[in-house]
Amino acid sequence: MAYYVARSLRGEFGALVEKTVAALKNEGFGVLTDIDIAATLKQKIGADIPAYRILGACNPAFAQKALAAEDKIGVMLPCNVVVRDAGGGAIEVAAIDPRQAMQAIGNPALTEVAEAVASRLANAIDAL
Repeated sequence: MAYYVARSLRGEFGALVEKTVAALKNEGFGVLTDIDIAATLKQKIGADIPAYRILGACNPAFAQKALAAEDKIGVMLPCNVVVRDAGGGAIEVAAIDPRQAMQAIGNPALTEVAEAVASRLANAIDAL
């Protein structure tokens, strides 16, 4: 099983980032962080890579449930969603599959939360 869900799209990069943020919001997520990896690598080490953004998405209700079940789960929060220029005019949007991440912890109390978050992230990506 893959550790992410992804979809390839066509469109203007910035517009697809905005559309992704809106789709996440419709599924109950806020974007806590927005890291422009391409700009950061250019500034820090002079590297030129295609557009690449990491959106740190969080659904507060599910985050609280996960923290109640596992107090160190914060090391895996928020859920990362990547919007990247995949070349050839394609933009890929990918999100972590929290079921895979939570499986490594081995706490059965996280299963229900991981399933719900995975479903909502997949819905957001499908909505694009």
